[in-house]
Amino acid sequence: MDDAELPRREPEDNRPPQRVPAFNLPPIILASLGLLIVIFGIQNLPWWSDDQLDWLYVTFSFIPARYTFPLSQQGLEWLWTPVTYSLLHGSIEHIFFNGLWLMVFAAPVARRIGVLRYVVFWILSAAASAFLHAVIYWGDQGLLIGASGVVSGLMGAACRFAFPAMDGRRMMMREAHLNPRLSIAQSLRSRTVVAYIIMWVAGNALVAFGITLVGDSAQPVAWDAHIGGFLFGFLLFSLFDREPRIELENPTASAE
Repeated sequence: MDDAELPRREPEDNRPPQRVPAFNLPPIILASLGLLIVIFGIQNLPWWSDDQLDWLYVTFSFIPARYTFPLSQQGLEWLWTPVTYSLLHGSIEHIFFNGLWLMVFAAPVARRIGVLRYVVFWILSAAASAFLHAVIYWGDQGLLIGASGVVSGLMGAACRFAFPAMDGRRMMMREAHLNPRLSIAQSLRSRTVVAYIIMWVAGNALVAFGITLVGDSAQPVAWDAHIGGFLFGFLLFSLFDREPRIELENPTASAE
């Protein structure tokens, strides 16, 4: 009697399952958060005197009144403060909420456009936010600080691609940064995007009237800088975008 051929058994994989990280953030976002935290820690070192703190804020905060004087009669603070103000924060609540929204909206944008374009986007969205603030509060001596304008710019950019698109009646689900970019008109025809924009505008309208939903209500919120950043990100995102390469999940078989 011939021996029967027994089926082969695949060796068991006894390796422990790989852990999925709780926060799968791009390195540039982790670096951004780390930079904001380090700078906030430096701001709150115990040995700063009042005069030194005043120098720190005046030198690196954005002040609209600075641009009412001839630039030749002052230092170069007018050149870097439209960006450096976005790295300063006034309280733990301020940096906590900006950091939280940064993790949510900056991650898909950074994955899509890459590190260099993300850095350029940060610089220009900060400047755009400061510009609108200066236009509305021209000559004001108040100090503008915080990354809220940049975060708003990232929110506006995310509206152009991050929300799931509809294919007929079926919702296309993939990683947010792999979605096709919508034109401005297509974005405004998307119910999801329009609903999000309406809620975002309503929240900023409440802030404009002194009603703060989240964050530090003891400090005035520059709602106008939020709008400047959002418009920059929403309207100009295509200048930074690079179309993702999407491989077909079920490629068509070649004909025989």
